[in-house]
Amino acid sequence: MAGDKEGSNGLEWRVTIPEGASAKMDRLEGSVISRAWAWLAGFVVMLKLKVVSFGKRVWKIGTDDPRKVIHGLKVGIALSLVSLFYYTRPLYDGVGGASMWAIMTVVVVFEFTVGGCLYKGFNRATATLSAGALAVGIHWIASKSGDKMEPVILSASVFLLASAATFSRFIPTIKTRFDYGVTIFILTYSLVAVSGYRVDELVELAQQRMSTIAIGICICLFVCLLVRPVWAGEELRLLIVRNMEKLADSLEGCVEDYFMKDGTDDEKSSSSQKSEGYKCVLNSKASEDSQANLARWEPAHGRFGFRHPWSQYQKVGAAMRYCAYCIEALNACINSEIQAPESMKKHLSDVCMKLSSRCSLVLKDVSNTIKEMTRSQNIDLLVADMNNAVQELQSALKSLPNRLAQGTTTTTTTTTTQQPTEASEEKKHSISIAPTVPLMEALPLITVVSLLIEISTRIEGVVDAVDTLSSRASFEPIDDGKPGKVNPVSDPLPDTPQGQETIKATPEV
Repeated sequence: MAGDKEGSNGLEWRVTIPEGASAKMDRLEGSVISRAWAWLAGFVVMLKLKVVSFGKRVWKIGTDDPRKVIHGLKVGIALSLVSLFYYTRPLYDGVGGASMWAIMTVVVVFEFTVGGCLYKGFNRATATLSAGALAVGIHWIASKSGDKMEPVILSASVFLLASAATFSRFIPTIKTRFDYGVTIFILTYSLVAVSGYRVDELVELAQQRMSTIAIGICICLFVCLLVRPVWAGEELRLLIVRNMEKLADSLEGCVEDYFMKDGTDDEKSSSSQKSEGYKCVLNSKASEDSQANLARWEPAHGRFGFRHPWSQYQKVGAAMRYCAYCIEALNACINSEIQAPESMKKHLSDVCMKLSSRCSLVLKDVSNTIKEMTRSQNIDLLVADMNNAVQELQSALKSLPNRLAQGTTTTTTTTTTQQPTEASEEKKHSISIAPTVPLMEALPLITVVSLLIEISTRIEGVVDAVDTLSSRASFEPIDDGKPGKVNPVSDPLPDTPQGQETIKATPEV
């Protein structure tokens, strides 16, 4: 039995491997390891490429607008200053443990523009003060009502005030100017009212929180105003100028795409990129409204005084969008699969491109008016020149039926020559059907011409809006004696008389 047990304990499993199998196993193990290393190397390379690509994008953002980098540094400065109230013992003893509220205030209040910082700072200060005072008052009333009624009164007040304040956010005026303040009011009142039920020194708690919030707001305004300030009003003005220039380039690009089919690939690509500029105008309403709302909070600065007509910039933007909608329709017609014959397009190409050039000059002139904040001297002449181009286009359009009639005569003659022995009834049939073919082919071209005329009419609306802005904002007339005030679009060229000769000097298409 012992021998059997030892024999059983000494049993081993043995596997017979054919010759060459161990070499195959080694090769298989080596291939797996090589694949793992190859995958790891590929992953490292891919990660490196992604990091490099991300770094290039970040660098491009910083180089395109260095103010964004400066804004990050400003936030860091503000947080470092407010952190002193927590790290320094004398300052910490003065504000107590509520100094964290100052840090939180800096984080949520600091904005890119001065207007945004003032907007959030004013709303947060007003909402905190009013909500804290109201919560302390209602807590005092509830404490005098007994232990059983105190939580009922506090809960009812939270319900009523939170419901009313939340509903007020749907009112357009409050939504536009005080939405952030209403949110802070709900937050502050709820925190003070609920926490006051378990805290004895509620007045002292509210005082500490309001003082630390005031400290955070003051530090935000101090840094935002003194370290490279970014004004929302200036951002709004530059946004309007950029959009108007893109609108002018887009109109020219659309017409060039339609009539210039023999250009090089680079010219076609450049023209196609220019023709897409109207999309920026259509998508800029939210930015314009936001910047105009923030600009109202800013103090007088530079050339922007108190009660500057910021709302008029919104009207100028609305007039540009009204024009951009028509350019969008024009772009759709130009890219349509149904096109007019080249012979018909050639008949109207010169006058259409001339009109688009005149419209572009008008838009660039009024954009320069807003950019320089000066009154243009030649806008009336440019508008008159644009209207003259419209009349030329209408005259050319009226002569288009003569071309269609010529095409009809040619078609009828051909039919009669090919079938000289047919009856007169067949001749009449050919005369009545032939004109419909070129007329249907001309409809896309007539649509483009009609849209161009409508665009010129809407551009006059943009000119009127800018003229109203220049009157209400008291833009100064251009002083030709001052250096640096030369307007390349509207100023007369050297050695040319004022007025009509300047228009003649404009390059013809």
